Amino acid sequence: MSTSTTMLILSFLYLLFSALIPSNSGNAACRSYCGNLTIDYPFALHSGCGHPGFRELLYCINDVLMFHISSGSYRVLDIDYAYQALTLHDPHMSTCDNIVLGAKGNGFSVEQWRAPYMNPTADNVFMLIGCSAQSPLFQGFPGKHLPCRNVSGMSCEEYYGCPAWDLLGGHRKVGSMFGSGPPECCAVPFEAIKAINLTRLQCEGYSSAYSLAPLRLDGANGWSYGIRVKYSVQENDEFCRACESTGGTCGYGTDGIRQLCMCGKLNSTSNCDSVKSSSTRTYSLVDSYTLIGSLVCLLAWITKNHYPSSYVMHLIM
Repeated sequence: MSTSTTMLILSFLYLLFSALIPSNSGNAACRSYCGNLTIDYPFALHSGCGHPGFRELLYCINDVLMFHISSGSYRVLDIDYAYQALTLHDPHMSTCDNIVLGAKGNGFSVEQWRAPYMNPTADNVFMLIGCSAQSPLFQGFPGKHLPCRNVSGMSCEEYYGCPAWDLLGGHRKVGSMFGSGPPECCAVPFEAIKAINLTRLQCEGYSSAYSLAPLRLDGANGWSYGIRVKYSVQENDEFCRACESTGGTCGYGTDGIRQLCMCGKLNSTSNCDSVKSSSTRTYSLVDSYTLIGSLVCLLAWITKNHYPSSYVMHLIM
């Protein structure tokens, strides 16, 4: 028998047995990277992977990880899996060095069905800039108290000290609660208004900063600018822990709602232990017939080409 024929037979047998061996590659298939960021549960870039509450949320574009919700798209600067938080950047958000007006910023607003899974952290301050006196923020003004406040030691009073304000000629820095009009800047926590929508709030711009440690003495110039979002999978985390403890990977079904435990080539609605015994029986019956049928075809081919069947049996054994 020629060397090429021998290699052909060996290759056929290798592919056959490889196809019959159950795979457990779900973890590798769902875990991915974008630039220097690792994408892992509950997030994913591939459909069917991760938690259904975070489906169609992240996109990798030219090695830049983007976060997309109803209010717009943001660049993901960091994913902190230990503290379950993401850090986002909006290019049209004001900072200490640059104030962006014209209502160009995204603000922050998530779809109602996503709200239970993610929201800005409690120590994230949103500073709304140049809001109209008719803004919903100031309804009842001046009889009612303004929602503006200090958030985790960060306030507009400090933000007014940023050099960017010196570049805004004609913009007032301080407004009186009971004077001629609302303040030029109003700092609020996300929970106070539930959504940062510049159009609805009738504001010209916004800034966002968060605190990860005790504030430095250099004021707003030392703040961390961006949007810090806390995420949670709530009670559904128990499902994923049970799945992963049995060697599975957490995902969801085609309906985008039902959670699945991906166990190689098989899926389970609980964990991989529930499919191992049944899959073993299935492989032992169905795959045995497949193996026998394939070997019969191979032997027939060898006989037709006048090769002794004992040779291929020698290869198999």
